[in-house]
Amino acid sequence: MIKAHDIYKRFDNLEVLKGVSFEVKKGEMVAIVGQSGAGKTTLLQIIGTLDKPNSGSIIIGGQDIAQLSEKELSHFRNQEIGFIFQFHQLLPEFTALENVMLPALIGHTEHHEAKQRATDILERLKLGERLHHKPNELSGGERQRVAAARALINNPSIILADEPSGSLDSNNKQELHKLLCDMRDQFKQTIIIVTHDNELAQIANRIVRMQDGKIIS
Repeated sequence: MIKAHDIYKRFDNLEVLKGVSFEVKKGEMVAIVGQSGAGKTTLLQIIGTLDKPNSGSIIIGGQDIAQLSEKELSHFRNQEIGFIFQFHQLLPEFTALENVMLPALIGHTEHHEAKQRATDILERLKLGERLHHKPNELSGGERQRVAAARALINNPSIILADEPSGSLDSNNKQELHKLLCDMRDQFKQTIIIVTHDNELAQIANRIVRMQDGKIIS
C-alpha cells in the first residue's frame, strides 16, 4: 500500500530525515516510535502528502505522489488519507456531526449523503447520542472518537495517527487502542501511528524504530 524510498528532508541546515525507506502492506497497522526529534512526525506528514521530501519517493496504492498536481494531490489526500491528531483539531463552533461531515462535503458529497454517512459512523463509534454536541461538551475520549469518525468519513485507504493517545487518560487510552484495532479489522484500513506510548505501539502488527532521522529497526 505504501512505499517510501530513500526519503531525505531538511529544514534550512537541519537534516531531519536521512534516507528513510520502508513499506507498509495493505491492512497492516504499523507503529513508528523513537525519541523526540527522531523525524517521526515529519515522515508521517510526508506520507500524508502534507509536506514534500527534498528527495526520494512516496508511492501510495501504486500512485507516485510526486506526479500529481496540487489540485490532484488535494483530491487524493481528501479521498485516500484520514488523519487523527493528538489534540483532535475539531472545529469548536461545529457539532460532532458537522465536524465529521466536513471532509465528505469538501469532497463534493451531497449534503444528505454526507450527513447519513457521518451519522452511521458516529453511531458505530457509540456517539449516537452526542451528534449535536460541540467539542467543548464532549469528554477527551469522545473528542478523539469524533476525530476518528472524521478520518473514516471518506472511507480512505490509509489512516495516519500522530500521537493519538498523547492527551488521553488511561481509561480513554484503552478505548482508543480498541478503536484503532476495530478500524483495522472492521474497516480494513492501513494504519500508521506515530507514538511515544509503548502500550499503543504493542497493538500494532509491526514497530518501526527511528533515531536521528533514520530507521534503526
